[in-house]
Amino acid sequence: QMQLVESGGGLVQAGGSLRLSCAASGRPFSNYAIGWFRQAPGKERESVAAIRWNSGYTYYTDSVKGRFSISRDNAKNTVYMQMNSLKPEDTAVYYCGAGTYLTSNNWWTPSKYNYWGQGTQVTVSS
Repeated sequence: QMQLVESGGGLVQAGGSLRLSCAASGRPFSNYAIGWFRQAPGKERESVAAIRWNSGYTYYTDSVKGRFSISRDNAKNTVYMQMNSLKPEDTAVYYCGAGTYLTSNNWWTPSKYNYWGQGTQVTVSS
């Protein structure tokens, strides 16, 4: 089992910044990737970014490229997502998930992730 705990959400004005954290514990992460997804009311869960634990290779969905940055701290078993230039359409519950053997062809697929955190709310006001 792996446990994931998100934190760092909140209310921010458009143009502002937030940093989300995903703290992981439990089984070894060596073959895992950690992904951030978000879900707005009435919408499906959508991918935001992901990072491979071993290599640090990153993936981003087009709508956040240049604004969001994902990183990891191996010593703290924590993945971060720095979100800058936030827009009202970024408002959602943000979840982190862990999955194995994710690639550029499937990292955006929620069903590829085995473990999920409880989510953290991000609200961007206009």
